[in-house]
Amino acid sequence: MQQKFWAWGDQLHVYDEQHQPVFWAKGRVFSWGHQLSFQDMQGNELAFIKQKLMTWMSQYEIHRDGQRFAQVRKNFTWFTKKFTLEMVEGDSLVIQGDFWDHRYQFRCDDRVVAKVDKAYWAWTDTYGIETEEGEDDVAILCSTIVIDKILDDQQRRRSNSSSPLSPP
Repeated sequence: MQQKFWAWGDQLHVYDEQHQPVFWAKGRVFSWGHQLSFQDMQGNELAFIKQKLMTWMSQYEIHRDGQRFAQVRKNFTWFTKKFTLEMVEGDSLVIQGDFWDHRYQFRCDDRVVAKVDKAYWAWTDTYGIETEEGEDDVAILCSTIVIDKILDDQQRRRSNSSSPLSPP
C-alpha cells in the first residue's frame, strides 16, 4: 500500500506482489473527520471509511453497501498502543505490535492473520501487508489505512504542541 505523493486530499494505491495496482482509496477533501472511499481499479466502491467524531478514543467505521460491517478503535492502554477491528459478523481482531516503527499484527485468538510492516526508504508512506488465506483483505487493508490516519493525527498534534509558535 502506497500513499500518493501529490494529491488533493488523501489518495493511496494498493499493489499486488507483482506491483500491479489492485485497489485505491481516495479521501474527501472537505469533510468533518476523515472519510475515504476504498475502490477496485474499475471504480467500484468496496468499502467506505468514516471517522467517528466526539469519541474519547479514536474510532472509525467501515461500511459496505451502505451498512457498517466493521469498526476500528484505539484501545485505552497505559504504555503500549493497541487497536481492535470489530466485525459486525464474525471474529474481532486484536491489532498490536510496534506502532512506533509501524510494525504490527492482526491476531484472532493466538493466530496471526495479517502482518503490516512500513518501508522507510520511500518518498511516501509505504506498507507491506501480508494476509493469511481466507481472511477479509478489504477489512484488513481499510484497518491499516485507519491506523495510519490515527498515528499521523497523533504525530501532528505532538508536533503542533511542541512548536515554538504555539501558545503556552
